[in-house]
Amino acid sequence: MTLLSVENLRIALPAGADRSHALYDVSLQLRSGECLCVVGESGSGKSMLAKALLRQLPTPLSVESGRLVFRGQDLASLSETAMRQLRGHDISMVFQEPMSALNPLLRVGEQIDETLRAHGMTSARERRQRVVDLLGYVGLPEPERLRQAYPFELSGGQRQRVVIAMALAFDPALLIADEPTSALDVTTQAQILDLLRKIQQDKGMALLFITHDFAVVEAIADRVLVLEKGVSVEQGSARQVLLEPKAPYTRQLLAAVSAQPLAPRAVVAGPVVLKAERLNKVFRSRSGWWGKRITQALDAVQLDLREGETLGIVGESGSGKSTLGRCLVRLLRADSGQVQWLGQDVAGLSEGRLRPLRSDVQMIFQDPFASLNPRQTVGRIIMTGPRVQGHSQAEAEQRARDLLALVGLPATAFERYPHEFSGGQRQRIGIARALAVQPKVLIADECVSALDALIQVQILELLESLQRRLKLSIVFITHDLRVAARLCDRIAVMQNGRVVEQGDTAALFDDARHPYTRTLLQCVPSASVLVADAS
Repeated sequence: MTLLSVENLRIALPAGADRSHALYDVSLQLRSGECLCVVGESGSGKSMLAKALLRQLPTPLSVESGRLVFRGQDLASLSETAMRQLRGHDISMVFQEPMSALNPLLRVGEQIDETLRAHGMTSARERRQRVVDLLGYVGLPEPERLRQAYPFELSGGQRQRVVIAMALAFDPALLIADEPTSALDVTTQAQILDLLRKIQQDKGMALLFITHDFAVVEAIADRVLVLEKGVSVEQGSARQVLLEPKAPYTRQLLAAVSAQPLAPRAVVAGPVVLKAERLNKVFRSRSGWWGKRITQALDAVQLDLREGETLGIVGESGSGKSTLGRCLVRLLRADSGQVQWLGQDVAGLSEGRLRPLRSDVQMIFQDPFASLNPRQTVGRIIMTGPRVQGHSQAEAEQRARDLLALVGLPATAFERYPHEFSGGQRQRIGIARALAVQPKVLIADECVSALDALIQVQILELLESLQRRLKLSIVFITHDLRVAARLCDRIAVMQNGRVVEQGDTAALFDDARHPYTRTLLQCVPSASVLVADAS
């Protein structure tokens, strides 16, 4: 039975946008118990479709034409009161970033309780039991105690499970999941996908799953709708779309998810430019819920990076990857051990003695928007490093303009502000800023994890091009083994603060020796066979 029908949906964009419509004549049907994946890169209109179904389009957007029919009733004809009752009860949504979706000032149990109260559950005892049951159902440990936790006390995967529990409060007929796994590491992603499949089978509900990743599609979809710039370019069964894609855009998306390493690279035999020896870092914290916590973030870490080489640091959330990156670039001081830049130990240097050396090792951050000053123009952001080094205003400006061209941005970007750019463009600005002081080593911390597959490929190709041109050495930190396979000469796998395995990329993929490495490889939603067929 058809639960949801979308017929020739058009949503117009305001004047001056990059195209006339966010969605143009999009149609789909979704049956109870079915999973439809809506796929496309950033800006393709996926989230606009979800917001249109919930009647939560941002002002001044509205449905220009078309019908949204749920259980035989046109959603446009419902009053706001009726629509409010529908949201969260019959149609629920799981958001992409659970930390943004949850109120940081309320305990997670209170937030689920709020949903229950809003839809008429008056008994406090029944609501409390329902909260505990929901938290247990989504696989969270000790739900009676966990309902008293605040969102910041939970891991990313646990927060996503809380959001799923909230969405399931009234066993909705339709669950909309908007990129719920894109920011998660591979093992947590696999757990969330398994959970959503289990819920769908248990409840018999329909699932509208929004993603940019065809590897996730392979893991969960019954049918697929591909959107490109608001237009439906392909629709069909998951098998047909994955194995026999018709649209060039679909084939392009499939090619972006290959999990296989490139051809084995020649061994890099240059001098060592960055080295860590028996690096240790312990974090101590006190929390009302967890009590006193001691976390061994780094445990006797040893690795080295050679000139012109790319070393991947891979592991799930909490493995110590980002802490290692910050210690390597000396944004954090290690408790013990050595960090060598170009043969010089910098672990114990004061900030004053370290400052003249900082231009040798620079960092590209995970969130290109949070790491850029929103009150400064792009030109000024890039010029800051050269100016601190003593270059004149004219020299710094010329270098900034040259770097913008080098990373593929227009000259007009110099006078604009970060919020005027897309995520991929902002990451290019972050790369230009890091290159402005002519470093020999780049530490890239999850610099493509928030980007869709096609933009990821563009940034990775840019880094490869810059590495060859500027003879850079790169430490590439990522939770995505597919990305590491695409870029890295060698990979170091981290678990609980320790490097448990290191080796050449191709050899590690072909013959992983440590059980944790094999687990990570098994958890990757691989579309490698599909890519071969699609190409």
